[in-house]
Amino acid sequence: MENFRKITVSKRIAMVAHDNRKVELLDWANSNREQLSKNKLYATGTTGKLLEALLNQPVELLLSGPLGGDQQVGSMIAEERIDLLVFFWDPMSAQPHDPDVKALLRLCVVWNIPVASNRATADFIFTSPLMNEDYIAVQTDYTKYLNRVV
Repeated sequence: MENFRKITVSKRIAMVAHDNRKVELLDWANSNREQLSKNKLYATGTTGKLLEALLNQPVELLLSGPLGGDQQVGSMIAEERIDLLVFFWDPMSAQPHDPDVKALLRLCVVWNIPVASNRATADFIFTSPLMNEDYIAVQTDYTKYLNRVV
């Protein structure tokens, strides 16, 4: 049996960027400021402060990624409080919180959350007609997993 989750036209978007990708995320956000203004934004640490100043719109600020911000976003995903993740991560630099990053991306798959990890993917998602309408997301039923004998 599958479950369904309604993602409304006004999305709850979490935005994260590693240090080497912040400029790229800010440039992308500036190009998409009108679309972003229609949604509720959340962001980790410095990224959130920079986005708020750039976009001149409120951004709910979370902790810096290495200080638990990635885990906060993951918790919000598990609580069905995030509809979309824009996470420009740096594949060329080891991060002190790499396990948190992997866990966050895993939760996006578990909870069927769209993830943009680079500008091209973000562009594809943000130009989709689904960004401007309600969407019913199919959620995998994990009842068997939860009821397994351990």
